[in-house]
Amino acid sequence: MHGWLPTGGGVRDEDWARRHRLLTLLLASGVLALTAFGAVRAGLDTGWLLTVLLILPCVVGAVVLPGRRLPSISVAAGFTVACAGFVAMCDGLTESHFTFFIAVAALALYRDWAPFGAFLVSTTLHHAVFGTIYGEHTYYHHDAIVHPWTWALLHGLAVLLAAAFQVVAWGLTEAEERRAEDHLAESRAQLSAAFDETPVPMAMLAPDGRLLRTNSAYRSWLGLPAELPPGFSVADLPIVPVDPAQVGIFEKLTQATDPVTFTTAYRRLDDDSVMYVEVHSNGLRDRDGKLRLVFVHCLDVTRQQEHEAELRLQVRQDSLTGLLSRAAFEVDLLAMLTAEAGPASVLYLDVDRFKTVNDGSGHAAGDDVLRELATLVSRTVPAGSLVARLGGDEFVVALPGSLEDGLRVGRAVLAALAEPLPVAGTELQIALSIGLAVAHGPRQAEQAVLSADTAMYAAKRAGGNRLEIFNYQMRVAVQERITAESRLRQALDGDRLATLPVWFQPIVSPATGQIVGAEALVRMWTAEGELLAPGHFIAAAEETGLVVPLGEHVLEQALRHLYLWRNELGYVSVNVSPRQLSEPGFVPMLAGLLAASGLENRARLVLEITETALLSNSVDLQDRLHALKALGVRIALDDFGTGYSSLTWLQSVPADIVKLDRSFVAGLATDPRKASIISAVLWLARSLNMSVVAEGVEDVADWDALRVADCPAIQGYYFSRPVTPGEFDAMLARFRTVSLAAA
Repeated sequence: MHGWLPTGGGVRDEDWARRHRLLTLLLASGVLALTAFGAVRAGLDTGWLLTVLLILPCVVGAVVLPGRRLPSISVAAGFTVACAGFVAMCDGLTESHFTFFIAVAALALYRDWAPFGAFLVSTTLHHAVFGTIYGEHTYYHHDAIVHPWTWALLHGLAVLLAAAFQVVAWGLTEAEERRAEDHLAESRAQLSAAFDETPVPMAMLAPDGRLLRTNSAYRSWLGLPAELPPGFSVADLPIVPVDPAQVGIFEKLTQATDPVTFTTAYRRLDDDSVMYVEVHSNGLRDRDGKLRLVFVHCLDVTRQQEHEAELRLQVRQDSLTGLLSRAAFEVDLLAMLTAEAGPASVLYLDVDRFKTVNDGSGHAAGDDVLRELATLVSRTVPAGSLVARLGGDEFVVALPGSLEDGLRVGRAVLAALAEPLPVAGTELQIALSIGLAVAHGPRQAEQAVLSADTAMYAAKRAGGNRLEIFNYQMRVAVQERITAESRLRQALDGDRLATLPVWFQPIVSPATGQIVGAEALVRMWTAEGELLAPGHFIAAAEETGLVVPLGEHVLEQALRHLYLWRNELGYVSVNVSPRQLSEPGFVPMLAGLLAASGLENRARLVLEITETALLSNSVDLQDRLHALKALGVRIALDDFGTGYSSLTWLQSVPADIVKLDRSFVAGLATDPRKASIISAVLWLARSLNMSVVAEGVEDVADWDALRVADCPAIQGYYFSRPVTPGEFDAMLARFRTVSLAAA
């Protein structure tokens, strides 16, 4: 039975106090209500006075007595007296007894058996005792006056039955509260487990900064004891913001109405290290908006911040040399031009023949060269200059000042490279090509770099190891190269036989006047129908690497026509550029073309190689040339005499033919010194079992002089310009007819 009844006493202290104040106030108000009722109904008689005098001590007891039971019993007693007095003042009127039912409902607010039971007992006793003594003032009918105890029990039972529903509601409420408490306890347990066991440092802070609760991860992270001293606050934490401006962070958290996330640097007081903390904060407020606590969880993002700092450094710094990166240079150059009132000079530097260093000494040595150059340039330029490595072997320098300032710094860099660089235990002679341009204001920053780059290429084309100042004619040359590259790509992508026809210039024996060979020379038809000579696009082909597919096309056509003219023509020579010669696949490609050509005598193909190719080529030259010779082709040393070591090449290069440059041939008939030089070269070539072709013969006097000197072959406009294959075939046919007629 006990398990079916409510236990009572489960109201929280603050809730009980609120209910008790309400009931005490109602009881006190009852005095005023009875006084008003008595005055209106029958006057303030002795019954009224007795009722008031009995209620007032109950009110006082409700206010001053300690605990819960005694004050609540005082209220219950007061309600009994008030209801009894009201019934007496109404002379036992039946409806007046309804006040007892109202009081039962009111006292149920206590949810306590003591006041509830006291009221039921006192109500029953009132009806019995007062019904016996003052029956006419207690009951309104004769039977109750005659049998007061019977009707007292009936009234008590009625009140009890009326209270039964209050008891049921009371019990249901307690059951619901127990379930709610169970759920709350479970939620608290889950929250406690999540809060205490999570590896993320968490804390609950009071609005005044006191630490209300922390988890083990938080205490372990900051080196705090398991039990914090009373009143321990954020000011006592063993960390301080690195930035003094961040001291008032907690005040900002308490003032924030929305969740806050921020990252800041703190210095630990235990080891003086700096850590970066990402703080997530959320203030919990009551329904009135008053802050109750601040919940924070902290993430130590020091490693992430350090990694991001490294990435930012990598973005700003070249990993090999430690100089500025391209992106950082562009940003800093804009800043320099924005801050400076005057101009800024931009120097673009490129290492001459750097591929030779990499191929000859290894890429590690090449990296050492770049690092040494970075150090040398940084040491040479004025303080406050920007020095960056743009990639590969390209550097750029920017310094505030006029063109003269930039010129002085560029010359200083070239002078510093007069001595060899110490690299990997040896010394390498390094040269630079430098371009100089000036920027006036941030809008010219990008253009200044491009202009300096253009000037640098002009320096490189002029031989390198020099400085060139940008002028607008250089830009015209660059635009021409861009146009030439675009046209060449378009031609290579189209029908090469139509867009890149190969013409032939005859090579003639001055002794017999017969055609002994020909040089294959490519032409290019543009989309506009213009026919261009090689001088308009070969330089662009070399720079872009397009000379490799272009050269393969020329070789294909040369071999095809050699086969067609196998009975009429001795040989065809084809120019091979330095870029082609350095390609690892050049020899295998040529071997494939020769195999597919059907050519029986491969010596009929002559590869012309310039001294420039021999000087600039970084591959093992002897191995590459001997591999070509092994294919059966012959090699001609083109433009002989224009280099610095022509006689040396005659000795070291396995050449079969020497082609005298036109600078020696032009005016030969009237220049005895040229005649002597040519005679000496002819004698030297014969002694080395080499043939000679004189290029650039344009008048009859030079022809006769070469014939007298016994030059084996000549080539030039005097005999014929380069012609189409059809015209060359007709030319061969005419000479064949002449030969037959002579026979």
